[in-house]
Amino acid sequence: MEGDAFIIDQPYTWFVNRYRVHEPADGGYTPGAMLAFCEQKRFALREDLRIHRDEAMTGEVMRITARRVIDIGGRYDVTDDSGAPIGIIERRARRSLLRTTWALLDASGDELAVMRERSIPVAIFRRVRNLLEFIPLIGLMIALVLDLIPVSYHFDLLRDGAVIGGHTRRIGIRDRYRLEITGDPGHRIDRRLLIAMGIALDALQSR
Repeated sequence: MEGDAFIIDQPYTWFVNRYRVHEPADGGYTPGAMLAFCEQKRFALREDLRIHRDEAMTGEVMRITARRVIDIGGRYDVTDDSGAPIGIIERRARRSLLRTTWALLDASGDELAVMRERSIPVAIFRRVRNLLEFIPLIGLMIALVLDLIPVSYHFDLLRDGAVIGGHTRRIGIRDRYRLEITGDPGHRIDRRLLIAMGIALDALQSR
């Protein structure tokens, strides 16, 4: 996992979320060789995502673990197969009121970069849609209609306010994302931590 771009594919399944991480086969969203596989069970009280080498889950590559059972703005530890720390991903609850924002931290808790929702209008649209679900009948019906509108759920990866990469979604029958980092030639950010963040943006977003 040493590249600067990755494809994260989420096949449609019942009851569990599954994620496949690939090398990109081109400059777009075409997946190449598989690098990792993750399966997330729904309704887990405390998140513990195991990321394996392949779909047979023959070898664990890393793990994403919540520090608390319920933690809206909490931290998730990312560790390797031996339990050694790789880094931390943290949801920034206050900043996420307007635009969803996560931080990538090193093992000591120092900030490496921030992953922030790119579009303010899209962020507002999504929040209005979610609020409508709490209105009986009419609100719920409107929310279901709005679900049919495709939304480009994109993120910018920022360091000191400058964009150094991004996480973009291809709209289609199933979710597929391109995760890339263009402004970190020295690999200050461990690519395993970046992949963990890419999976978390889908798997942990609704938690």
